[in-house]
Amino acid sequence: MSWNYEEGPAKNAGVCNGGSRLEEALQELEAWKTKTEKANDEKDRLLLKKMEESDTKAVAQQKVFDLMKGQDECKEEFSTALVQNEILQIGKRQQDLQEELKSLQLQLKDKRMKTTELSQRFKVIAKSLHTKINFTGRNQEERTNRSQLIRGVFAVSQRPFVLLQGQHALITFEEEKVASHVLKMPRCPVSAGADRLFVKPKKVALKSASRFEVHLSTCRKTLKVSNIRSTLPEERIRDRLEMSFSRPSQGGGEVESLEYKRNLGTGQVTFLQPGVSETLALKGSYRVDLESGVDVEVAPNYKEQLDGFQTFSCSSERTVLLADIDDTGDVEDLQDQLEIHFQKPGNGGGEIENIVYVPKGEALQAVFLCEAMETEGAQS
Repeated sequence: MSWNYEEGPAKNAGVCNGGSRLEEALQELEAWKTKTEKANDEKDRLLLKKMEESDTKAVAQQKVFDLMKGQDECKEEFSTALVQNEILQIGKRQQDLQEELKSLQLQLKDKRMKTTELSQRFKVIAKSLHTKINFTGRNQEERTNRSQLIRGVFAVSQRPFVLLQGQHALITFEEEKVASHVLKMPRCPVSAGADRLFVKPKKVALKSASRFEVHLSTCRKTLKVSNIRSTLPEERIRDRLEMSFSRPSQGGGEVESLEYKRNLGTGQVTFLQPGVSETLALKGSYRVDLESGVDVEVAPNYKEQLDGFQTFSCSSERTVLLADIDDTGDVEDLQDQLEIHFQKPGNGGGEIENIVYVPKGEALQAVFLCEAMETEGAQS
């Protein structure tokens, strides 16, 4: 009895404990189910959010792609506009340079014409064989001067002139009043055979003339030397030049002094006796010993001086320039027709002293005698 009594309570306690654990397990299961549902809901929410973000990302990527494409188009458009602008600038610059070139060419042409005009004005043609030279005796000071200077004074007188172009004519009348009357005519009708010409009288514009003297002197003891080229020291070059020009076998003589300019390659030799430099100057060259035997150029030592320069402005009151003459035939016939027309008093003309016509494509320089210069020259 006692054994069964003890066994019964033990079995009931085990049942109670098992039921409690089951309830706890069920509660825990429900809790896990709840968590699982929440996790699934969160998962679905996250998936939905991911999908939404994927759509947003795709839209953003499309926008970025569109922006990059637009940027490339803008770059291309900007590059094209920049290149076109540069092309326009280059074209404008080229046009400006062409206009500048044309302007410079015109200036060059004008300066060349002025240079030609000045060279004609100051061109001196001296024919010494036909020049009369008066020699005068030397004074006591010159006779005792051992430098043996030879001096010459050359008076140069330039006559006024005018440069005639083609289809122009010059007429010089015997009376000033005839030329003055012709100049008042706006144009003159001239009969040339079957044709009729209209020529325009103009006043002659003479270029100014000039007079000057050239004083030229040379020393019979001094010789000018040039083209001296050597790598030797300057002092050795001087010594060798002096020794070379002192040799009588080569036409030299005793040297009084020697000047040498290394940077110019020139020098000047002064001999003790006159006449040596004259003989050597006629040869034109002289052999000297430097590193080896070389030929240097020798010439007289001239000194020039311009003195008494004067300019004269002259005018011709009896001469008329005829311009705009059309070539209609023979040049001589046309000149004769002009002369016949302007000789007739009925045409406003008179006696003609001289006439010259320059045909088309040619030019002529007409020289005038200036009475003021002739009078001045006679007085001087």
